[in-house]
Parts: sequence; C-alpha cells; structure tokens
Amino acid sequence: MPKNPFTRGHRRELSKRHKIAVAGVATLGAAAVVFSAVPGNAETTTSEATVSSAPVKYSSEQLKSRQADVSEQLAAKALQGKAAAEAKAAKAHAAAKAKAKAAAAAKKKAAHAAAAKKAAQARKAKAASRAAHRAKLKAAVHKSYANNLDGWIKESLDIMKAKGIPGSYNGLHRNIIRESSGNPNAINNWDINAINGIPSKGLLQVIPPTFKAYHVPGTSWNIYDPVANITAAANYAADRYGSMDNVNSAY
Repeated sequence: MPKNPFTRGHRRELSKRHKIAVAGVATLGAAAVVFSAVPGNAETTTSEATVSSAPVKYSSEQLKSRQADVSEQLAAKALQGKAAAEAKAAKAHAAAKAKAKAAAAAKKKAAHAAAAKKAAQARKAKAASRAAHRAKLKAAVHKSYANNLDGWIKESLDIMKAKGIPGSYNGLHRNIIRESSGNPNAINNWDINAINGIPSKGLLQVIPPTFKAYHVPGTSWNIYDPVANITAAANYAADRYGSMDNVNSAY
C-alpha cells in the first residue's frame, strides 16, 4: 500500500507540537518551584507556615487519641482483672462456706448416730436386765418347794431376792411363829384392826390394805396364800423398818 504523504507530515507536526507543550509544562513547573521557594510577601509566608504546621498538629492529636485508646485498654484490662479476682475470691468463699456447712452436717450426723447408738445400747441393756429379772423370777416361781412352812419361806426368799427385797430365813421364821404359829389361815378378830373391820390375816398377819399396797407381782392376790402373804409382809417391813429381820414385835 503506498504511504500517505500527509500522514507522515502530520506526525512530524504532532511531534513538534508535543515538544513545545512539554517544554512549556517544564517551564511552568520551574516557575512554580521558584515561586514557592522564595515567598513574595508576608501573606505567602503565613500561608506556608500554616501549611507546614498542619501535619505537626495532626500528629499531636493523633498521639493523644492513641494514648487515650491505650489508657482505656489498660483500664479495661484492670477492671477485667479486678472482676476476675473478685469472682475467684467469691468462688473460694462459697467453696469454704460449703465445706464448713458439709463439715457441720457431718458432725451433726455423727453426733446423732452416736446418740442413737447409745440409746439403742441403753435399750438393749434395759431389755437384757428385764429378761434376766424375768428369768430369775420364773426360776423362783417354777422351782419345786415343799408345801410346808419351810418350803413357803424358801420360795418367798427366792422371790424376794429376785425383787431386791431384803430378809433372811431366820427373820421370816421368827416373825411367822410369833404372829400365826405357822398357820396360813390365821386371822385376828380382837385387835384394833379387827374393830376397824380390817383384821390381820395369814402367816404374818397382814391387813388387806397393806397386802394390796405391798403385793409383789408374780404372787397370788389371795391374802391367805402363804408365799404371797410372806412376800408382801417382807416388802412392807423392808419399806418401813429396812428388813423383816429388824422386826421383833407387832409391826
């Protein structure tokens, strides 16, 4: 394709124009630099000072803001640390309180268990004592005795021993002979008790009210029963005189 002569000339023209434009821009730039470097009046200097100090002022405010941020962060961390310490202290206090409460509960439970054990032991001992007492009484009641004054006194003495009533064979025998001559059906119809309507009856001449008051459980309620009469009379004599052994006359 043939070259266009106008195109080539146009390029040369543009190149020339470009060069002029670049040269102009460079000249203007140099002038601006000279103008800025050498101020022409006070106003220009003031503006330059203002412009120069702006970055310094901005840096100071920025530093203050940064310091404030750091202070806030430190304060926040301090509050967090204080809150954590308070929470830890509260937790430790709660744990100590719970431990003390558990210890008190355990102590109370142990004391209750000890008291219950002691009460159980006391009940057991009391039951054993009652059982032993019943066994002694039963043995005394079911023991074979002669059906005479000797047998009656011996049976009464076994019951008295089981009941803790003092008295001896000789003391009982001596008073029986004096009071009734050994007759279990003897009755006094002439003394003051007879006059009052409550005559003395049995081996040891016991009046009905006394027999009823001093009757010994496990014996007959019949006032003429030899063993019941002897045992009730011995119980009365023990209460009033210390023992039937201390009785040597009407009692």
